[in-house]
Amino acid sequence: MKKIVLATALLLAAMTGKAQEQVIDVTKTDGTSARTRLADLTLIKFLEARDTTMVMKLTNGADIRTDVNDVEEMTFADTLFNFNSSGLRILEADDLCWTDDRLLPHFLPPAAPVRTLDMSAAKLSSEERVMFCTLQGIVNRSQPRILLYNHNEEPQATWPTAHNLRTTTIPTSAPYNLVKLFREEINGLVLYSNERSNHYSNLAVTIAGLDRLLPVTEEVRAKLVAAGMDFPVKEDLTALTMTNATAIYTYLYNNYWSRCNHRLLISLSPTIPYVHDIGAACGSACVWLDPRTSSERVVLDKMLKDMTPGRDFVLGWYPEERSGVGEATKYGLSTVPADFFENTTVYSAVRGPVRIAPVPKRPKLENKVYAAVYISDGDNIQYCQHAMAKIFEQSGRGKMPMNWTISPALADIAPMMLNYYYRKATTNDCFVSGPSGMGYAMPYDAHNARYYASANNSRLITPYTQLTQRYIEKAGLRVITIWDDISTVQRKAYADNCSYLYGLTINDWERQAGRLTAKVQSNWLPIVPQYPCYANGTGVITDFFNRDIKDFTGTEPMFVTGQATVWDVGPDKLIELRTKLNALSPGNVSIVRADHWFSYYNEAHHLPFNITMLQDMAITSSSARTSVRFAADGSPSEGYIWISKTTDGTGWVQLDFKEPYEISRYVVRHAEAAGLEPELNSRDFTVETSLDGETWTTVGTHTDNIAPVTDASISPVEARYVRVNVTNGGEDGYVRIGDIEVYGAH
Repeated sequence: MKKIVLATALLLAAMTGKAQEQVIDVTKTDGTSARTRLADLTLIKFLEARDTTMVMKLTNGADIRTDVNDVEEMTFADTLFNFNSSGLRILEADDLCWTDDRLLPHFLPPAAPVRTLDMSAAKLSSEERVMFCTLQGIVNRSQPRILLYNHNEEPQATWPTAHNLRTTTIPTSAPYNLVKLFREEINGLVLYSNERSNHYSNLAVTIAGLDRLLPVTEEVRAKLVAAGMDFPVKEDLTALTMTNATAIYTYLYNNYWSRCNHRLLISLSPTIPYVHDIGAACGSACVWLDPRTSSERVVLDKMLKDMTPGRDFVLGWYPEERSGVGEATKYGLSTVPADFFENTTVYSAVRGPVRIAPVPKRPKLENKVYAAVYISDGDNIQYCQHAMAKIFEQSGRGKMPMNWTISPALADIAPMMLNYYYRKATTNDCFVSGPSGMGYAMPYDAHNARYYASANNSRLITPYTQLTQRYIEKAGLRVITIWDDISTVQRKAYADNCSYLYGLTINDWERQAGRLTAKVQSNWLPIVPQYPCYANGTGVITDFFNRDIKDFTGTEPMFVTGQATVWDVGPDKLIELRTKLNALSPGNVSIVRADHWFSYYNEAHHLPFNITMLQDMAITSSSARTSVRFAADGSPSEGYIWISKTTDGTGWVQLDFKEPYEISRYVVRHAEAAGLEPELNSRDFTVETSLDGETWTTVGTHTDNIAPVTDASISPVEARYVRVNVTNGGEDGYVRIGDIEVYGAH
């Protein structure tokens, strides 16, 4: 065990507006640290065979746990904290708990009520909205208490209701009352002018988030004074004479970048204030740099070089899509498009596991044409928040299988948003990841014929694919749309690191000589071209599909797949495809979900596929509290878990696939995969196979398991039956199985 040192804490007299707590700084062997109240540190001994785990409730309310063997040092910290008049500790940007396994920091749950202001109805200027969104971030970092309406594309109640928020409204006739409510948490002002350049707005926002200041122009400051708030000017930028982005952001880099966090970079047009809340809350730099201009690219590259692939990301957008996304990709970083996303500090604070919907079983493979159609643009979380909320209500949705691109980043940024769509989805709605996994990366830019992220070097693409694996599994997304193509090294990185995948699609822009061809990586991961990749009408899709369907003979399965632009082809238009495709080959075309499509594809090509998806599979178990179908329904989520009836720590589930397959892999998702406590994971279990249901062979033995997911590849074995037999279940005596997958081939 590593050394644990508890130093004597010094007692300091309380000061006005400040108070002292006995606080411990915990430094781990990996160099990370956390701060916890002494009263909130608990040591829990699970069982003699298990490690001792330290559970800490951090000073911002987040709960984390760590193995005591990973603790290097524990020391008392003598720290004065600021408290507001309600007794809430006012956090600084560097006080946030930001663990390496999260895209964003841990925030306290939102207050009840949250104050709301409709900035559009209040007719606020762009400069005023910048100030209010920055105020929101500064206030919400301590606890989310402000929610702002800006875009108003979807009904205002949509997302507060989905997040179970209780709200109270600030009158639009007196918007500055919102500032007055939280004035004690503001230290002063950053005064700026956009007369020489709009980029001063982003500079002011960056400074404001670091020091709890409001970014204001003289006009906005006058309105604050008129409302009875004469804050001191702590930073005056009006004397600066720079006139272009390069000079202004170089000034930011030289004077403030070292104080900013390097985990999140905000890239946002100075006239769009919507993402400023999370940037200000985190103490992030906010820039608007165009990589097509060499001097601006130099400044941007300095910042991107300081960020860590596989952990950090860019939030917002760029002056031009491909150059911006490509520049971040060059450094192994992804971009989460979010230029009009609102209230990140509120929605990311409503924590909870994503409730993945069960996956419908699929019929037997036939000699048909299997077609899958994707709906574009789900990588942009502002689309997921605004346009998609309306499009998802179209009456055509649910009438045929449709594949909705959505961002796996929502698993941290707004998990209840994902749950909203899962709750509304029909069995014909399949969610897949937008490009190119956890955030928009561009391994290859087909428009400009160039590779990013070291096409022949895995150093940068590997951490990105590892990050992607975590988030597609959190979000329940089995297919990724890649923009545009990937190299051999990049294909291998996805296969090596994204075991949750069923398949990848790549985009055939028809800019190369000939058509992209399908490939299979590592003998299991199919990579197929979208043909067409961004169609603006069902006629275009029909025409492209017919280039293959016209040659269909009915002697073996055929596979076609394409993507429609959501701005041109929503569900109400997309259902026209049923009639159009049937006319090409009557009775032979089956439009299917993407997960089913890749399952059929792998089976037809004699590759391993998840055979628990088969419609004919039979499943039995020992006595249980819940339905046996939950053990292999495609969802590990709470409400879809198989739970034993007895509390003796034992239970079994048996799968009968009706015919033999070459079994090469199994996956068991435990209680923690559903968001439950880790101590409820099954600890000891075996996996067995059989040809006749009587003679069994053990292919996997697992003891002292603490992992949420057991994913094991085995030497291929012919079997019709697979059984998971648990001999030591969760700490409370129940056996819980979130989901079982078995991979086999003919």
